Amino acid sequence: MSLVLVAHGTRKPGGVAMINELAERVAHMLGRPVHVSFVDVLGPTPTEVLATLPADAPAVVVPAFLANGYHVRVDVPNHVAASGHPAVTITRALGPCPGTVRVLADRLVESGWRPGVSVILAAAGTSDPGAQSDLRRTAALLSAVTGDRVELAYAATGAPSVAEAVAAQRQRGGRRIAVASYLLADGLFQDRLRDAGGDIVSEPLGLHPGMVRLIANRFRRAGVLGLPVAA
Repeated sequence: MSLVLVAHGTRKPGGVAMINELAERVAHMLGRPVHVSFVDVLGPTPTEVLATLPADAPAVVVPAFLANGYHVRVDVPNHVAASGHPAVTITRALGPCPGTVRVLADRLVESGWRPGVSVILAAAGTSDPGAQSDLRRTAALLSAVTGDRVELAYAATGAPSVAEAVAAQRQRGGRRIAVASYLLADGLFQDRLRDAGGDIVSEPLGLHPGMVRLIANRFRRAGVLGLPVAA
């Protein structure tokens, strides 16, 4: 059994290191190697990684994305097809799900958020309708956890931008503003969140133990590892 984690990719070395460390922690939890690949910016690609793996053993690919956008629906399956590997299972993405929302809430508390502080959910951004729906669902789930309405904003593609959402809340006045980073790893988009003007900016979900468990369980739930699913 071969395990492959697929991430977006970033030019920021710290972001790449975070993805590699995340894979190592998942590998430690599962007791077997986890290979890392990227669909953009840098390599190796999923095609390249899968082509090096044994064709006589099944492979499981976990898309390390927080919504079901173009990379999940199109890029990852295309890479799998191009690899020629005969037995690949692609799991669902990491979000939306209660597990990612629990990590979001933990990151908010770590950053200094407390009830009464406004929250803006800051996603990378997408033009994909399905991914937009996923992000709105995540904002609704986080609203239920915080007990207050969570606004959705974007670091790149989409409106409002995080800076615009922060400015609009400033005009309404009276409350501190927390920007909840809905990013997996540090990089250019996280830098944009830090510069958006919020009073609090949470860290990416990255190496939170909940993310390690979530990814490990995606591999387990592929149905072929014979390992119990962690709570």
